[in-house]
Amino acid sequence: MMHTMSEHTGGTGGLGVSVLPFDGMGLFEQQRPRFLFKMPKVVPNQKAKFETEELFRRLSRESEVRYTGYRDRPVEERQVRFQNGCREGYTEIAFAATGTNLQLVFGNASGNYGGDINDCDFEKERGKVHLRSRLIMNGVCVMWRGWIDLERLDGVGCLEYDEKRAAEEDALLRDQLERYNQRVRDFDEKQRAYRSSAAQPPHLNLPDP
Repeated sequence: MMHTMSEHTGGTGGLGVSVLPFDGMGLFEQQRPRFLFKMPKVVPNQKAKFETEELFRRLSRESEVRYTGYRDRPVEERQVRFQNGCREGYTEIAFAATGTNLQLVFGNASGNYGGDINDCDFEKERGKVHLRSRLIMNGVCVMWRGWIDLERLDGVGCLEYDEKRAAEEDALLRDQLERYNQRVRDFDEKQRAYRSSAAQPPHLNLPDP
C-alpha cells in the first residue's frame, strides 16, 4: 500500500502551507517520509484486459479507419500532409465504428518503442500505405496494424496485443513495485528500532556512596 500525507493549503497572506494532523507521538517519533511512486504505464493483467474488455474486443477486429488530420483543409492538401506525416513517422486515425481516435507513431519517430522501417510501407501495395504502430492504450501494450488509401484517406485497421512489449513493461512494473515496497520495509524497520531505543529507560550514572 502506498503511504501518503494529506496536504492542506492555508496560512496568512495567501501563502501555501503544508499542514499535518497532530500526532502526540510526533514529538518523539521521526516523521514518516513521503515515498514517491511513479504511476505505472501498464496494468498488472494486460492480456486478460485486452481479451475481456469490450472496447479492445471491438477494436481487435479489422474495421474501417479514417485519417483525421487537417479536416478543415482541401482534400489535396490533406493527401500531401498525410503522406509527409507518414514519412516523418506519425499520423492520426480514427475507427469509424467507435469514433476512437489514435495518434500513431512509428519508424524512427517511435523512439523507445523499437520502431522498424517496415512499420511504414508505401511499396507493399500500390496506392496504399501499410502502417504498424506500437502504443500503450488503457494500460495495455498493443500494436495498431492496417492500411490507408492515399487518395481516399480511409482504410482498414485493427489492434493486436503486443506480447513482446507487454512482457517488457510487466518486468518494469514488477521491479518498480519491489523497489517501492523495499523502501517502505526499510523505513518500517528503522522506525521499529527507533521506538525500541526510545522505550528503554534512561541510564543514570550515580556517584558511588
